[in-house]
Amino acid sequence: MVTPARGEQPEIDLEVKRSHFLGRAARTDDEAAARAFIASVRSRYPDARHHCSAFVVCVPGAQPIERSSDDGEPSGTAGQPMLDVLRGTGLSNTTVVVTRYFGGTLLGTGGLARAYSQAAAQALAAVSRTRLDTRHLWHVRVPVAEAGRLEAQLRGQGGPQGIGVEDTQWQATHAVLTLSTPTADATALAAQLSALTGGAAAAEPAGSRVVETPLSGA
Repeated sequence: MVTPARGEQPEIDLEVKRSHFLGRAARTDDEAAARAFIASVRSRYPDARHHCSAFVVCVPGAQPIERSSDDGEPSGTAGQPMLDVLRGTGLSNTTVVVTRYFGGTLLGTGGLARAYSQAAAQALAAVSRTRLDTRHLWHVRVPVAEAGRLEAQLRGQGGPQGIGVEDTQWQATHAVLTLSTPTADATALAAQLSALTGGAAAAEPAGSRVVETPLSGA
């Protein structure tokens, strides 16, 4: 999953017939965070009449939550076009808000939709991005005499798409290695452990964690 990086993101200013459309996007990991970000933009520009928005946030085991708001603009001219743009980026856990300062010239429904779409697209293009990968964790218990060798062999074959060594806890007679894999299917891990230990070591599920990898050139 790709999402904006945490922290402040750039704001864009699009001028269309003297109306200013200020666009900003943010990482929002749930609906409450999305609505809080929209409220923060509204408070930043309290004199603006329209703060139109769209967001997409993931829900584990369910369809993403998608919402949009025209915030007083004619129906369908702001929020939905912005949501369409957001969907097209492939970004998740993302909220984009476009604040409009009216310039005195009516843009019409088509002009408004184009302006809000363009402002949203520019704001989303400006964000720094990060990829979220779920790593599934496993505990492997081995004798102390074998732990160092096994850890070195696994590290030599690891990487984002393979087996990762997250931690090693040393005890009196045994060591417990915490390993990670990109999927919850332990078949490949079990085969690897069997080959390296002659079938003496087995992996037990130990939860999961999310790894964030910054993406350059976003």
